[in-house]
Formats: sequence, C-alpha cells, structure tokens
Amino acid sequence: MKVIFLADVKGKGKKGEIKEVPTGYAQNFLLKKNLAKEATSQAISAEKGKQKAANKQAAELLAEAQATKDLLDKESTRVQFTEKVGPDGRTFGSITAKKISEALAEQFQIKIDKRHISLDHPIRAIGLIEVPVKLHKDIDAQIKLQIKEA
Repeated sequence: MKVIFLADVKGKGKKGEIKEVPTGYAQNFLLKKNLAKEATSQAISAEKGKQKAANKQAAELLAEAQATKDLLDKESTRVQFTEKVGPDGRTFGSITAKKISEALAEQFQIKIDKRHISLDHPIRAIGLIEVPVKLHKDIDAQIKLQIKEA
C-alpha cells in the first residue's frame, strides 16, 4: 500500500515522503496513529503543491536575508551610538543586542530580531566594533557600530 508520511517514522520514512509499505503495517499502525495517510492521486498532488509552496517560501526568505546582508555590508550602514564615558574609558551604560536591534530599525529601517545578534557580552567600549548576526541558516553578516563619547 502506498502512503504519504505525515511525520518522521524511524526506519520507514520522513515527513512528506511517498512510499510503499505493507498493507497491514499501514492500516494497523501508520493510519491509526495519524503518522501517514493513503497516497491517492488527489493526496499526492496536494502534497506536491505543499512542497512547491514551502520551497517558494524558503527561497523568498533566503532572498530577503541576502538583501539585508547587502545593506549591512555597505560602508554607509554604520549604527551610531553616543554614550557617556567614565575616566577609565568604559561607557556607563552597556550596548546590548536589544539596543543594537532598535538602533538599526530607527536609523536604517532594517528589522533584525535581537536573538539573531550574537553578543558574547554587552559592549562597554568606544570606537568601531563589528558584531556578528545570523540572518538565515546559510547567511551570516556583520553589523558595524560606531560608539562615540558624549
């Protein structure tokens, strides 16, 4: 019996795959537990349509991430911060991923989730700093920061 897997089944198939399995196994286990459905011509065409839509959406997300990377790579895209500095040369306040995300949105209208900005620790120094950001699973970029003394 041909079935379309609705979830990953160890040793049998992955979600979205169409495979031939023994009829008893399909009826007594896969279909009962909603791990698969019978592969009718209508179900197969619907599954192919879903896969096409998912591929299109993934391509759009990748293109959007690439466009954001191109914007961040421009030399003119430098996020400006003005902070008070103590006598030891360190800033009084620290610059966090949240502040960086908000400043990007305010200064350049670039929306990046603060969870994608990888900061080991909050920034407390002045000068030019590059901060890594993960835009997509395949695309990494650098956010350029200019921190000045107030």
